Amino acid sequence: MNRQIIVYLLLLVSFSAKGQDKEKLFGGAEKKEPKKGFILQGNVSGDLPGGDMAKRFGNSSRIGPGVIYKTSSNWLIGVKFDFIVGSAIKEDSVMVNITDRYSPKSGGVYEFIDKNGQRVGVPVYERGYAVGVQVGKIIPLNKKSVDNGMCVVTSVGFMQHKLNIFDQNKAVDQIRDELLKGYDRLTNGIFAEQYVGYIYFSKSRLINVTVGLDALFGFTQGRRDYLYDVARPDNKQRLDILYGIRGGIMIPIFKRKSEDLLFE
Repeated sequence: MNRQIIVYLLLLVSFSAKGQDKEKLFGGAEKKEPKKGFILQGNVSGDLPGGDMAKRFGNSSRIGPGVIYKTSSNWLIGVKFDFIVGSAIKEDSVMVNITDRYSPKSGGVYEFIDKNGQRVGVPVYERGYAVGVQVGKIIPLNKKSVDNGMCVVTSVGFMQHKLNIFDQNKAVDQIRDELLKGYDRLTNGIFAEQYVGYIYFSKSRLINVTVGLDALFGFTQGRRDYLYDVARPDNKQRLDILYGIRGGIMIPIFKRKSEDLLFE
């Protein structure tokens, strides 16, 4: 009887050791660690203007690419580039001295009398860009999904915006070549941006998205020596603000462990 008990205990210990080895082999008992590698981004946001930006433009959008490196401790560092596009012009003094008297004082299309005495419409758009570096952190909300969670990213860099006066047929002499600079409201300077959202990487790597709230603060200045329509220099300091709902898709290029290749 004693011999049977000893054999039974030896078998139990053996199976227990094998079970622990199997758990270690397949990662069941190991703590999951965040993946590291590069992330290619495509971002888009719908923005509401604030500060001096709201006096000149209406709602706008930003769209552009980015590249981020994600560390094994979920820190993010990278670069980004956003195009700023819009069509709502609110400043009512734009080209007021050369437009047709019946032309709207603000909006997307301005009317002129061309050199042939014909009324022509010239569309005006908001155009710009913001380029900078970004640093952030992913805060996991679930121990089983250590790459997913709340995402906080701060960006700093250079931004520029202006009026894109699109006289495609060159029909209005007053806004051609160097004269155009007296109307386009070129503005640029540094910006700081804060993004807070949620980031998700699927196990299949097919669905990788982020969505959240974004606020950009531009500390800018007008860069034209003289504006013809208001008869003054354009060199005032400005605070240009964009509040947005931002989303993006991502292509992760993570470094994979050998066990991931064997058992994933």
